[in-house]
Amino acid sequence: MLLTGLTTEELQEWARERGLGAYRGRQLADWVYRRSARSFDVMTDLPQKLRGELASSFIHPALQEEDRSTSPDGATKFLVRARDGERVECVFLPYDDRISLCVSTQVGCAMDCSFCATGIGGLKRDLLPGEIVDQLLLVQAATGQRVTHVVYMGMGEPLANYSATVASIRLLSKEVGLSARRITVSTVGLPAAIRRLAGERLPITLAVSIHAPDDDVRRVIMPAARLHLLEDLLDACRHWCAVTRRRMTFEYLLLEGINDSPAQARDLARRIRGILGNVNLIPYNHVEGRGRFRRPSRERIEAFRAALEESGIRTTERMRRGNPVSAACGQLRHEAESGRKLFAPSGAAGVKIPVSAKVPAPDAGDG
Repeated sequence: MLLTGLTTEELQEWARERGLGAYRGRQLADWVYRRSARSFDVMTDLPQKLRGELASSFIHPALQEEDRSTSPDGATKFLVRARDGERVECVFLPYDDRISLCVSTQVGCAMDCSFCATGIGGLKRDLLPGEIVDQLLLVQAATGQRVTHVVYMGMGEPLANYSATVASIRLLSKEVGLSARRITVSTVGLPAAIRRLAGERLPITLAVSIHAPDDDVRRVIMPAARLHLLEDLLDACRHWCAVTRRRMTFEYLLLEGINDSPAQARDLARRIRGILGNVNLIPYNHVEGRGRFRRPSRERIEAFRAALEESGIRTTERMRRGNPVSAACGQLRHEAESGRKLFAPSGAAGVKIPVSAKVPAPDAGDG
């Protein structure tokens, strides 16, 4: 059984069943979730005998670091390995005002978006709640820095692993102490799951990958969009905003000559007008083996953005981070497994940091 993923209450019950005080369960939860302890040996306020029993009762940690790469801007891609040998990625993104972490929810992905490296090998399995949360705990231990924001935008479709995604959000909020308002869940747009998520009453941010203003284009670049109409998705988004009273984001990947014309921007504005949210533009990063897409010129990007803003749509553009380290979903994993580079960088080379040189975890007292 994975230790990470159990709540404080469950650990207290485990302690009570063994004739220990419930406070031992609270101590254990504190080591796991608040101190990011990666070994029972560092849990020095627990008796040695108890530490031995813990080692024989639980699997800990859930994930091990296999590799990492850091770009000149500080973005760091971690390749991590689960106990069954499967690999996933998470990306550490330091900014002036926050430290964000992009986490994965599945090994691979079944959505098969034509522009994304994650779907190349298909879906292997869902991650457990503890494996999702342990990405944050591993990164905090490795960097010695506290993550302030989490985005579910890594490998996999979070809402296709619905129960584990929601459980991990509750763990991050209640056990790790991360405000749910600092958590964003990104989805290709599964209407029924969006409506269900609204009913959870979690004060998170929802980001929907829309990528086109019409069904025809969406279904070409996003095969999962063939299962529902765009209007059904937009209705689910309206429901989300009405129930949660929170703004949402429409993610829009710009592909030259496919979805980047000013006319398409105006059509998009017409379709989403009245929904409480904004559009976040994402210029494409090339991935070999995923079609012949190209990144639009700066002029085309600006024209698209101008058309949205002139139509009254609040628009942002994602900051370009981590390109030299293959920071887009699935790239580092597939490079490791195939032995070939999937990402064609346009800037300076990234810095590879071997695992043996990783930053040590903070001392136990650092919390």
